[in-house]
Amino acid sequence: MKFRNILSTSLAALALSACSSDFLENKPQGPLSEANMNDPEAVDLLVNGAYATFGCRYADSNDPHWFPVTNWSYGEVRADNAYKGGGGETDAWEIHDMETAKIQPNNGFLDGKWFNVYCGISRCNSAIRALQKVDESVIKEKKTRIAEIRVIRDHWYFELVRLFNRIPYMDIDLPEIDYTSVRNDEFTREEHLARIAADLLEAANDLPDHQPEVGRVNRNVAKAYAAKVKLYQAYEEDPQTNAVVNVNKALMQEVVDLIDQVQGYDLLSDFQHLDLLEYENGPESVFAVQFSKDDGSSSVGRINWSMLLNSMTGPGCPWQGDGFFLPSQDLINAYQTDANGLPMFDYQEHPDYGTVVFDDNGNFSLANTDGNVDPRLDFVVGRPTIRYKTYTGSACGLWVRNSDTYGYNNTKRFWLSPESPDATQGWPWGASALNWQIIRYADLLLYKAEALIEIGGNGLDEARTLINRVRTRAMNSAYVKDFDNPDKDAANYKIGLYSASGWTQDYARKALRTEMRLEKAMEGERFYDLVRWGIAKETMNNYFNAEKDTRIYYQNATFDTGEEYFPVPVAQYNFSGGIYVQNPGYPAF
Repeated sequence: MKFRNILSTSLAALALSACSSDFLENKPQGPLSEANMNDPEAVDLLVNGAYATFGCRYADSNDPHWFPVTNWSYGEVRADNAYKGGGGETDAWEIHDMETAKIQPNNGFLDGKWFNVYCGISRCNSAIRALQKVDESVIKEKKTRIAEIRVIRDHWYFELVRLFNRIPYMDIDLPEIDYTSVRNDEFTREEHLARIAADLLEAANDLPDHQPEVGRVNRNVAKAYAAKVKLYQAYEEDPQTNAVVNVNKALMQEVVDLIDQVQGYDLLSDFQHLDLLEYENGPESVFAVQFSKDDGSSSVGRINWSMLLNSMTGPGCPWQGDGFFLPSQDLINAYQTDANGLPMFDYQEHPDYGTVVFDDNGNFSLANTDGNVDPRLDFVVGRPTIRYKTYTGSACGLWVRNSDTYGYNNTKRFWLSPESPDATQGWPWGASALNWQIIRYADLLLYKAEALIEIGGNGLDEARTLINRVRTRAMNSAYVKDFDNPDKDAANYKIGLYSASGWTQDYARKALRTEMRLEKAMEGERFYDLVRWGIAKETMNNYFNAEKDTRIYYQNATFDTGEEYFPVPVAQYNFSGGIYVQNPGYPAF
């Protein structure tokens, strides 16, 4: 039944506490008052309003595709996994500047994201304050509901830290009149992360292991999220350069211990089940945004509006979307494997895999396809001439809006097959009720492997086993078949497992980081991974250098120290009355 189980009155909830232009001002309106706070329906509205923040749709900011909960622009286009796409460089130039590392504090998509996230925090704070006044003898779930909202609020604070580093912390009981007096340099990155993790673990104490309604936050969610936050916290940074200066092994051990406490989950048997409605709340889903379609709300329903612009388009394409968010050639190249089916860490030294070539009659085919590739390539990327999910109308064609600028590859992840009755055929093209996974079980396996590798010693072998477990699922998934000959694989798929021979800490670290990229490509996490590992500058400049001959707009792109975090938006500096401090790497206000 998905999100409607929780949001049975979500229209009222969405209108409940819209975020105003005064930054965090957020007062409950409509049916809620001190007189009816012990009414269970009123409590449901408050809690629903907190969950509804994942829709990122507020009265003054109704563009979640520009400020997406999925972080497709902030976490993937900003990294080496994706191009902006769309109509060209000037179409959403704000994201083009993210892609080319030319971010400035006046970029409106930074201010919009900051605004939206603090709207979510404000709604959570309002709900917690109101719920604290509820009589527990009447509302027996009071502690549980408050704990759920605390986890949601911690999610948003974690987002802010990963995006902006220097952020103000608005305490629940802080009077609105004092908002502008809160500095954004009161706490360091590590202090923010420590507070978030501690709050998540406190909330876990008031949560059940399982909830009767699908999608509600439970104790496993809180502990899994605390493990993720502690993983980031373990990489200690120089506050002036953002360089990783120490890896805290004690915190890494806490990551391992917390993940071991998360029980009852497993990998789906097939990687492609991640994008099928019937599996979305299955054993792999730890924490997911619950979307729905044709649920009685406005337009087509509470779909993933963050992906509004990203459906494919082009000649012969079954959808006619806007064509944003396209996989990079570098990502495609990274899926190449050697004779043993293992990743080629030196893939950038080899020719591009599977490039589109045309004959004199304008017919196209793929060149340089003799080598081996990880089967996840064609689970993630829509490549010309390759079968697109279960669509029988044609193989994937040149389904890119501006192929001269961005090439010919589109995205398969997060979309149903075009002929599915659960996918919208008109606007918004391809929209469905498919959930967005914030944490899935594969993440936890890889987080634990990462922590064990950084700890070193006897844990290295267990880390190898965990990575191989993720690879085995990919190995055993149903491979994409040739469109014209369904008895033949669409490419030379070969994926192998890591052996104990040569499994040193350095090699294991490379394997883990590569596996994280291949398994989670396009999920909005890539750039944050690079920053966490302290390799963003090196990776991005290697990427620009590898791509600049075909992506001309990368010719002058350079990633500099300090750009690991976005600048504090100038609009927010003005709101603070001049007390905010700019992040290192950008000119001071």
